[in-house]
Formats: sequence, structure tokens, C-alpha cells
Amino acid sequence: MRLWLLRHGQAEPQAASDAARELTAHGRQEVQQAAAQLAGRPLTAIVASPYVRAQQTADLVRDALGFAGKISTVPWLTPDSDPREVLKYLDERAGAEVLLVSHQPLIGALGGLLVHGHRQEPLPMRTASLAELEGDIPAAGLMELLALIHPR
Repeated sequence: MRLWLLRHGQAEPQAASDAARELTAHGRQEVQQAAAQLAGRPLTAIVASPYVRAQQTADLVRDALGFAGKISTVPWLTPDSDPREVLKYLDERAGAEVLLVSHQPLIGALGGLLVHGHRQEPLPMRTASLAELEGDIPAAGLMELLALIHPR
């Protein structure tokens, strides 16, 4: 399995709620840089948080890649979700190439759990950071971090 973890781009600091925060112009540029790293990848799924900034990020990536599939929106990719919920989903997708679009602290904790086997060493995911992981089984400590790319 090849797994891509993407944190949303920079978002406006305030909105009616945290879930309603939108990407800034700079955040859109960051996401375009991340999307360029995914060019040519045979993604089988794009899965995103329901928060506006994550949805906008996923839409930008889909458009940049010409991805024909639908973006799946799930409730277990929000900032404070439990990484174990994500592992349940990934367990059913062995052999796939999946992009997850989410937030901190979840995305860093998930990456740390998959690579190190625990959450005490999260991946340092800035806005629009993209992590590439690979492994036979998407389980704690069984995936290898191939790349961690931060926008310029």
C-alpha cells in the first residue's frame, strides 16, 4: 500500500466555526505545490475531512491531477479524531494508493503511529505538508516514511 498524508493548506484564522475556515490565497498556492508532487501517481482514492479547508484542499488536488473519482468525505479525519479509526479504513484498502486530506494534530499523529508504532513521535506536518508512506500492511509501526515534503 502507498499512503499519502496531506495536511490542508493555510486557512483563514477565524470564521463562524473552526470547521468553516477557508483556505487563504497562500494556502491555495501551497496546495498546488503539494499536488504537483502527486502528478502521475495512480491514486485509487482521495479521502478528506468534512471541514471546509480540507474539502477545498482535496478539490484543488483532484482538479490539478485530473482525478476522475469522487472525493470521499468522512467524519474520522477531523483534527481531534482517533488515528485508530483511520487504521480501520486503511485495513480494508491494502494494496491501494490512497490520499488522506486532514488536519493537525491527527495527520501528524497518524503518520507517527504508522511509522514508529506509537503517537509520541508525530510527523511534523505544516500546512500543505505531504507525507508518502509505503508498506505491506497499513498498521502501527509497519509502514516506511519514503518522503516528507513541505511547501516552499
